[in-house]
Amino acid sequence: MTRDTQKTIRLLLLVTPNFNMAATVGFLDPFRAANYLNGCAHFQWEIVSQSGGQCMASNGLSLETVALADVADRATDIVVLSASWTPEAHNTTPLHAALWKWARQGSTIGALDTGAFILAKAGMLNGRRATVHYEHIDAMQELYPEVETTEDLFVFDGNRMTCCGGAAVADFALHIIRGTHGDGLANAAARYILHDHVRPVGARQSPQLVEPVGQRAPDVVKQAIALMEAHLEVPLAIPAICDVIGLSQRQLNRQFTRYVNKTPVLYYRDIRLDRARGLVTQTELPLAEVALASGFSSHVHFSRAYRDRFGLSPRSDRTEGRVPFEFRAWPMHRKAE
Repeated sequence: MTRDTQKTIRLLLLVTPNFNMAATVGFLDPFRAANYLNGCAHFQWEIVSQSGGQCMASNGLSLETVALADVADRATDIVVLSASWTPEAHNTTPLHAALWKWARQGSTIGALDTGAFILAKAGMLNGRRATVHYEHIDAMQELYPEVETTEDLFVFDGNRMTCCGGAAVADFALHIIRGTHGDGLANAAARYILHDHVRPVGARQSPQLVEPVGQRAPDVVKQAIALMEAHLEVPLAIPAICDVIGLSQRQLNRQFTRYVNKTPVLYYRDIRLDRARGLVTQTELPLAEVALASGFSSHVHFSRAYRDRFGLSPRSDRTEGRVPFEFRAWPMHRKAE
């Protein structure tokens, strides 16, 4: 992207079925604010899907979209792909061809949430840095080792850009506005949408390694969590963690119960299972390998723990994760009969 404060930036936002509505709309709102504040069309956008018409999001709401075939020959400045569950289901030759055509014409190509999986499948992120939502980072690294996957909130790498989704989309959009129209408009748009702190390039998805409401947790808890996160495949024993941080196991149990609302053992198990779920639902790795990669030497123990945490077995979760239906989130929600 080059800065030209007088130019109208043309933006295509491509959505796939079951996209994340909040992330998609949240990404567009800073551009709306920028136009409104200056009373001119700094940005113009269209919402596009492969088939056109109504495209349903993961929360059951829908957006009216233009068909990809109707815009594939149109010049544009920025193309952003917004996807969520089962991005692999939406890899098609027409979509990949359109993305590459825009890239060859000089468009900046980007993605929100798991849209990066589609860009990676198309070969558009080879040798590039990129990010996805933390739940899918392990799957991205497993499927596309040629992509340097990071835990940053958003990444700008030349004419490719990616964002993990969630609330980070506002920061992402504001950095785009800053890059195309300068600090003044970006600051004004941020103030207008009540976004009082724009996180910088390089900001991490989990900068403190603890829950957002747990920032007051003492350093020993943060240190223990950091050790757990660094040893998911070969878990450390809790006494070993206590030795490193200089705290008794009884004291660590008390601190975790107070600040994290879980014992260290349960917290450690849950973050390993969270990693496993990303590999179960987003890759074709054999389940026995997923268990080992998540620190479970026994497949039976892994399956039992997985069911306890998520309410269904790994095999069922993998199967349902590839069945198109409107709602795919935890806790699972289905439309009432």
